[in-house]
This record gives sequence, C-alpha cells and structure tokens, in this order.
Amino acid sequence: MTLPPLSLYIHLPWCMRKCPYCDFNSHAVGDMDEARYLQALLRDLDSELDFVQHRPLQSIFIGGGTPSLFAAGSIDRLLAHCAKALPFAADIEITLEANPGTFEQEKFAAFRAVGVNRLSIGVQSFHADHLQALGRIHDDAEAHRAIDMAQQAGFDNINIDLMYALPGQDIAQACSDVSTACSKAVQHISHYQLTIEPNTLFHKYPPQQPGSEQMWQMQTACQQILAQHGYRQYEVSAYAQQGRRSRHNLNYWRFGDYLGIGAGAHGKLTTAQGIVRRWKKRQPEAYMRSALRGEALSGSAHIAREERVFEFLLNALRLREGVPLQTFTAHTGLAVDVLQQACAAIDPALLQLEPRIRTTEYGYRFIDDILQRLM
Repeated sequence: MTLPPLSLYIHLPWCMRKCPYCDFNSHAVGDMDEARYLQALLRDLDSELDFVQHRPLQSIFIGGGTPSLFAAGSIDRLLAHCAKALPFAADIEITLEANPGTFEQEKFAAFRAVGVNRLSIGVQSFHADHLQALGRIHDDAEAHRAIDMAQQAGFDNINIDLMYALPGQDIAQACSDVSTACSKAVQHISHYQLTIEPNTLFHKYPPQQPGSEQMWQMQTACQQILAQHGYRQYEVSAYAQQGRRSRHNLNYWRFGDYLGIGAGAHGKLTTAQGIVRRWKKRQPEAYMRSALRGEALSGSAHIAREERVFEFLLNALRLREGVPLQTFTAHTGLAVDVLQQACAAIDPALLQLEPRIRTTEYGYRFIDDILQRLM
C-alpha cells in the first residue's frame, strides 16, 4: 500500500475560560503548567516515531484550547524538536490557533518569528452582543485589532472562524459578520453553524437560536457574499481564496495519516499491520504524568476493512470536489470494487465515483442523508 501524506496535530488544552458551546477537550488556564506540559509533548512525539517510517511532515496544526496562551519560546522549542524528529516538507504549513484577546495579540510577531506561518483566529462574530452571548472574552474591537495585528506581524495566511445561527442573530447580522470578514482580506474563512453539543453549558441551558428555515437563509446568503469576494467553498464549512485551502485539513478529508500528541489527541496511521487509530489520555494531569513516563497512549484500534469504506467517504464527501478515485485504493488498501459495492444503493443523481469520488452539486446538500444510507 502507498503510504499517505503525514501531518501532525498538537493539542494545547487550556483556555482563559470555557465557552458555553465548547465540547472540545479544553480547561480553564488556572491549572496550566506550561513547562511540564511542553516536556510531556516532546516525550509523546518521540514515542510515536516508530510508527511513521520517517515520512516528512506536510503540515502541523497546533490547536486547543487556546494555544496562543503559550509563550513563543515554548512554541519555538516544540517546533525545533519536531524538525529534529521528522523531516519537514519544503513548503510545510504550520498553523497556530489564537483568540483575539489582547494578551495573545502581543505575541503574534513572535509566533511568526519562530516558524508559525498560518494563524487561525477564533473571531466567531463581529457583534459585541453576540460575542457576549457566546461567552467570549473578547469584544468586537479586539476582533478587528487581532486581525490587523496578525497582518502587521507578517502573516499572509490567516483563517477567521465565524459562527452563524447565534442566539438573537438575524440574517442581516449574519451577513454583516461575513462581509466584515471579507473586508479584512484574510485568505481563509471557516463559517459554521452553532450547534448545541452534549456535555456543554448550552446543552444544559439551551439558548434561543433562529429557526431552521432562517438558518438555511443565513447559510445561503452568507455563501453568496463569500463567493462574491472570491472565497471558494471547498469543504462543508471552509472557504478559501485561490491557493489558500488548509493543507492540514485537506489531509484529514483525503484520509491521510496524522500523528496526534497532547491531552486527548487522536492519530491515524498506516502501518504494515493495517490502519490504526491511536489516542492519548484526556485529562491534562493524567496525560502529563503518563507522557513523561513514555506512556501517553490511552488506547488504539485497527480500522476494520468494512469500516474503512465509510470512514473514507465520511471525510472525502465533505470536499466539494471530492477526491480522485485512485486515492481510495492508495489510502485504504482496498480495491475499487469494494467502494462500488458499498455505494451501489446510492442514487447516481446524488453520488458519483468516477473519475472522482464526490457528491453531485445536488447531492452536496444531502451529505448527511447519503452517509446515513451508507451506514
């Protein structure tokens, strides 16, 4: 089997405070031990190296939490260790997630200087009342200032995260957020619907969101604005200027391989024994104790043959253009006829397999229904 491209995800789990909609593995900053956690990450990465055949890293994504809470010196040490452990592709994409708080903004130039070349800023909205409803610690002025400071720091590859279907939001306000983001001339915009997830404060105390029809109108109106400003939708919630799609996320959606280090991080690796998922201990303290002993792994499992088809499609169909048919065999080790058999019951008006595995334009509206049928 041809080995897929390899990426690295690094999880830094602390935030200034937990947002009420967030179901990620994130924790209030009060118990953060930066130096100890960094050492645990380095040991964690070293323990993964036997599984990756010294393949070059195509991308690194430092997510959280709020990774920009860490000092630039810590990020420098982390990236330097990565570069010693594995070769970097000549054009490697290195993304750091950041929030618009003033404390993080002051570090943007330093992050750029240590090798971070893509910044993902969690703006969510440019309306102060909506930010307050979301429990965000920044206001609209800080959101504007963060983007400006990132550009002044030399970042020419910036993503903005935006939500819609917010409590109290109308269509005009949703469109205003997107228009403002476009006016900032960033290279990438992630635009996604606020969903209420289990084990969040919003799940316990649900806010009043717009109705489903209004949500659909928001989505389509915002998509039109994004298209008018040159942001091409290439994935369900991702829009990019020409040549600025997220390489890291593309590797996920193309069923590539990735290492995952940090508390609760997941990885997927192709080995001589098959495709294996590996995940790390979730709680930061337990993770640090275990990782420092070389025992960060919480569990692993082989992806069974019948599961590979669905997992491949679960990712590939998110891409508007899909993936080349040969990618299926290259990244799953399965023959094309296995895919054809699995998809035989799907209406060709919704799904096509040649020359690319993708939904039709009509079918792209019904990805969840197609996946449900495939299950």
